[in-house]
Amino acid sequence: MRGQAIAAVRPRVVIVGAGFGGLEAARALAGAAVEVVVIDAKNHHTFQPLLYQVATAALSPAAIAWPIRHLLKTQANARVLMSRVVAVDPTAHQVLTEAGPVAYDQLVIATGATHSYFGHDSWEAFAPGLKTIEDALEIRRRILSAFERAELAGDDGAAPELTTFVVVGGGPTGVELAGAIGEIARDALKSEFRHIDPAAARIVLVEAGPRILPTFSEALAADAARRLARYGVDVRTRAKVVDVDASGVTLEDGRIDAATVLWAAGVRAGALTADLPGQHDRAGRAQVAADLSLPGHPEIFVIGDAAALASPDGRPVPGIAPAAKQMGAYVGRLIARRLSGRSPPPAFRYRHAGDLATIGRGAAVVRLGAIQLTGLPGWLFWGFIHVYFLIGLRARFFVALDWLWSYVTYHRGARLITGA
Repeated sequence: MRGQAIAAVRPRVVIVGAGFGGLEAARALAGAAVEVVVIDAKNHHTFQPLLYQVATAALSPAAIAWPIRHLLKTQANARVLMSRVVAVDPTAHQVLTEAGPVAYDQLVIATGATHSYFGHDSWEAFAPGLKTIEDALEIRRRILSAFERAELAGDDGAAPELTTFVVVGGGPTGVELAGAIGEIARDALKSEFRHIDPAAARIVLVEAGPRILPTFSEALAADAARRLARYGVDVRTRAKVVDVDASGVTLEDGRIDAATVLWAAGVRAGALTADLPGQHDRAGRAQVAADLSLPGHPEIFVIGDAAALASPDGRPVPGIAPAAKQMGAYVGRLIARRLSGRSPPPAFRYRHAGDLATIGRGAAVVRLGAIQLTGLPGWLFWGFIHVYFLIGLRARFFVALDWLWSYVTYHRGARLITGA
């Protein structure tokens, strides 16, 4: 396709991004008389809610990622192109990829979000975020290597900063990372080192706001903080980061020397979304109409983390997997109805099912409307929900088996240091 747009026979729907939203949009078009073209820079779909489990050696990457082609192989009207989209030309109705332009009749932008360092992009080298399999493997390497470096220095007395871990951001990802590092240090690595005690590792969770888990109730957030403390996690709220470098983190009220800093503090839309015409919010997400289309461009839809939209109550639609899936399914149905000459569905309405975050071994916090779960009941519910939404029976079986084995033995089977 290099150098020229591919001619379409049926109306062509191009979907950029094969995350939760993009896949749902493609599947919603399975019975429509259209050509669906899914374009992604990677060949796999990732179950992002469990990325932190790869980053903390609980699961292998193959447990939470699947080839896009395999997921769409039975959908006769869909094909997959592996290429990076660098721009959108609304006038020519083309997306410009690294392999050449691709024409569209309807376009769905589902590119998700990336890490935001709030104007300090140089911090990324010292504090990786968690959005991709590659990010997870890099974080896993840094966590496990920290203990190995401390062991090497053990005879002479390892510097405490070698096993000091700082997690920046007190949302669900930060809480889950901090709790999992505590679990590794106190359970999984027990009795495996001769010169250091992994349980003596220092773990600091830094949150700029007044409390962790701000989208949860105060009672659930307080329960999570107590359980993190049991794993030795030092939770610091109202602690704003002013600098990150190779040797640690500088806060407004002091300094934390740490060999390992992880970032879970913010997200922003990618460059493709930020360059779309129209209004954008402070995170670069495109402001969309009630039907998720780009104002002035009814043939372009933006969904998931790339879209900025408020619910009828004025609250922004959250950047989480259920929201992206609902958006994708809605846009797919809307396009199918539009191209078949039927009236469009009512405006998109997000339905929030609840909030979940796991803290460590046998503990999670869950909010489902008026229902709140903590401790082991919360953890069992959290595990059931995540296993249920995994793709394929094989993935569900092996993830559940891995979790059961880890719970019984305290062992984490994916503790490989790669890419060093």
